[in-house]
Amino acid sequence: MGRSVPSERPGGTEMFGYTEEQIAQFGLTFGVGAFMLYMVFIIWQLARESKAGRFGTFVLFLALGFGLLGYVDKGVIKFFLAGT
Repeated sequence: MGRSVPSERPGGTEMFGYTEEQIAQFGLTFGVGAFMLYMVFIIWQLARESKAGRFGTFVLFLALGFGLLGYVDKGVIKFFLAGT
C-alpha cells in the first residue's frame, strides 16, 4: 500500500480560521511591539530600583533604549522604501 500525500489547499494551512501567514504577521506586529513595551518597563524598573535619579534614568533609557529605536527606524525605512 502506498502512502497518501496530504494535499495542499490553495489558501495554505489554517488554524482557527487563520492562515499561517496571517498568524505570523500578527505575531510580528503585536508580539514584537508588546515585547518592546515590556523592555521599556524593565528599563524603568531598573532605574527605579537603583535610585538612578533623573539623569541616571535618562542615561539608562538612552543607552538601553537605543537598540529599540534602531529596530523601529528599520521598520519605518523599510516601509518607505517599499512604497516607492
